[in-house]
Amino acid sequence: MKHSEKEVLQLKEEVKLMWKLVIAQVDNAKKTLLYNDLVLASEIINREIDVNTFELKIDTHCENFIALYSPVAIDLRLALSLIKISSELERISDFTKGIAQFVIHKECEIMDTQLLVDLKIEKMFDILIGMLLDGYVAFETEQTKVSERIIANDMQVDEIYHNVFNVLADYMKTHPERSICLLKMMLLVRKLERIGDHNKNIIEEIVFFVEAKVLKHSGKAME
Repeated sequence: MKHSEKEVLQLKEEVKLMWKLVIAQVDNAKKTLLYNDLVLASEIINREIDVNTFELKIDTHCENFIALYSPVAIDLRLALSLIKISSELERISDFTKGIAQFVIHKECEIMDTQLLVDLKIEKMFDILIGMLLDGYVAFETEQTKVSERIIANDMQVDEIYHNVFNVLADYMKTHPERSICLLKMMLLVRKLERIGDHNKNIIEEIVFFVEAKVLKHSGKAME
C-alpha cells in the first residue's frame, strides 16, 4: 500500500472516531434534557473539548495531505469534504453543549413533561440521531443511497420545528408566568433544527466526495 493510501485510511478513521463521539453527544443531550440529568450534562460539556481537538487535528491532517501529496480526483474531494464534515460535526457538538448548559443552568426551573411531549422533543432527537447514523454508514461504505432519506428527515425536523411556535403560543396563554422559560425553550428547539441542517450539509459533502455531485443550493434531493 502506498503511503498516500495509508494517509487516506488514517484520515477516514479520525473522522469516524469524531463522528461516533458526536453521535454520543447528541444521544446524551437527549437523555440529559428528558431526564434532567445534571451529571450527564457536565459530561457533555467536558467532552466538547475532545470534539474541538478532533476538528483541529483533522483540519491539519487534511492540509498536510494536500500539501504533501497533491491529490487529485476522489482523493482531493475526500480531503476537502473531510474539512467541511469535521466542521459540521463540531457545530453539532456545540449545540449539544448548549442543551447541556440549558439543563445545568436550570433555564426552566420546572420542566413540564407533557410540554416536552407536545413539542415532540424526543422524536426530534430520534430523527437527528438516525440522520447521524445514516450519514456515518454512507461515509463508511461510500454508498449514498440514504441521502434522500436524510434530506427527507431534515424536512420532517423542520416541520416539527415550525409547529413548535403554535404549541408554545397556546401554552403561554394558560401559563403566562412561564413566558421566559418558554422563550428559552424556543431557542433550545432551534438548536435541534440546526442540527438537522448540519446533518443535511454532511450528506451533501459525502455525495460530493463519492459522486462528484454538488447538491448544495440545488433545492432538491438527488435525482
